[in-house]
Amino acid sequence: MSQMNMIQAINSAHDIMMEKDPSVVVLGQDVGYFGGVFRCTDGLQEKYGEHRVIDAPIAEGGIIGTAIGMGINGLRPVAEIQFADYIYPGFDQIVSELSRLRYRSGGEFFSPVTIRTPCGGGIRGGQTHSQSPEGIFTHISGIITVMPSNPYDAKGLLISAIESDDPVVFFEPKRIYNGPFDGDPDKPGVSWSSHPMGEVPQDYYKVPLGKAAVVEEGDELTIICYGTIVHVAQAAAKLTGVRAEIIDVRTLFPLDIDTLTKSVEKTGRCLVAHEATRFCGYGAELVATVQQECFWHLEAPIERVTGWDTPYPHAFEWKYFPGQKRLAAGIRKVMEAG
Repeated sequence: MSQMNMIQAINSAHDIMMEKDPSVVVLGQDVGYFGGVFRCTDGLQEKYGEHRVIDAPIAEGGIIGTAIGMGINGLRPVAEIQFADYIYPGFDQIVSELSRLRYRSGGEFFSPVTIRTPCGGGIRGGQTHSQSPEGIFTHISGIITVMPSNPYDAKGLLISAIESDDPVVFFEPKRIYNGPFDGDPDKPGVSWSSHPMGEVPQDYYKVPLGKAAVVEEGDELTIICYGTIVHVAQAAAKLTGVRAEIIDVRTLFPLDIDTLTKSVEKTGRCLVAHEATRFCGYGAELVATVQQECFWHLEAPIERVTGWDTPYPHAFEWKYFPGQKRLAAGIRKVMEAG
């Protein structure tokens, strides 16, 4: 075991899979010589060569299209899009080609592409470097959508994604890339530190896709969340003193409905939280699922705490971000209802 932050864990996953499987290749803007804008691929080109760690031009559609062709022809490409905000030029390649390849060929062809991309706020990047578009990708049949909340899961889930024969869009919350975060906007420096945030095995291991994690056990309220908000939920629960059961979805699609419903049936109350905008956000699907599966167990309306329905601001990033105080207010509202 080693102390790692999420960047180091993601780098380790690449390294292990490239050493283990010669068909694994990495491509994207600045992934080689520069080691990636956040250094997630640092040192890989020097170790494995330019033919396996490929610096691509600024053309997201070309990066993803090339990765699809690589996958069809026997490789396991890991494509990096520098920021989730820049994935849209390659969106048609994902929707019209990658997601439908197995279906349209009657199972004859597949392309095991993993698309990695940093998402959410954390660097005061404003509207073009801070988006959380995960809900858009969960709507696309044929795509697995993942967002880890800690280094251990990031490494294990990325290895599972690379080994999956189905395409995976792998979102990485950059607010927790470099270290711990307690969800308190009054201490923003803690969100961008160089301190490790967890023990991670140095060797190969997998975290299964499609399986949620119970981060904290409780019997008064279920908080369903993922990514950065898992840490915010833990801080908010401590702030309120409520015995909350915190569920980290991890794989957004396919969704682990059993873990969610088992928890809500026990607690009778539910709060859903995410950083993305509220309207038609991924939380709406979580609320609908819990309402459908757990209606007779609910003792209060399900509450949502999310980002605002506006572009992500630059100067007012902490006003947009659903921090621990906003989650704590949501917790109190659920507990006081019904």
